[in-house]
Amino acid sequence: MRKRNRRPVCGRGLSATGCRRAEELARPAGLTAARWQVLGAVLREPLPVSGVARAMGITRQSVQRVADLLVAHGLAEYRPNPAHRRAKLLAPTGAGLAAVSRIDPGHAALADRLAEAYGSEEELAVAVQALERLSKALGELGDPPVTEP
Repeated sequence: MRKRNRRPVCGRGLSATGCRRAEELARPAGLTAARWQVLGAVLREPLPVSGVARAMGITRQSVQRVADLLVAHGLAEYRPNPAHRRAKLLAPTGAGLAAVSRIDPGHAALADRLAEAYGSEEELAVAVQALERLSKALGELGDPPVTEP
């Protein structure tokens, strides 16, 4: 059996650059970018896996795989969900919170460097708003039509 390449799949362009930066920030804390994102989604309040998936805009199955790994490594736990018997809530453990807190200083420093390189915090905020509008517009388009090859 071949050994699988464990490098993250980051795509190309801006997305790839952001993905690589996230991997670099998460690695010293013992996380991957995906694990950091899923933990980040439940820092304020525990959520069911489906809620995390909706917030992140990815499939429930993708989040489930990462959530199960976080639980297996003691970084998160499943809690009973009073609103739904089968859909447990995902919550960070103390170890998960500690891992995320180790990323925060590097993340803040990167954000400061990015704002400085971009021009100003105000200019960067305008760019972020434009990207958020673009993301929202793309999300409102719905699924692409099915085409035959």
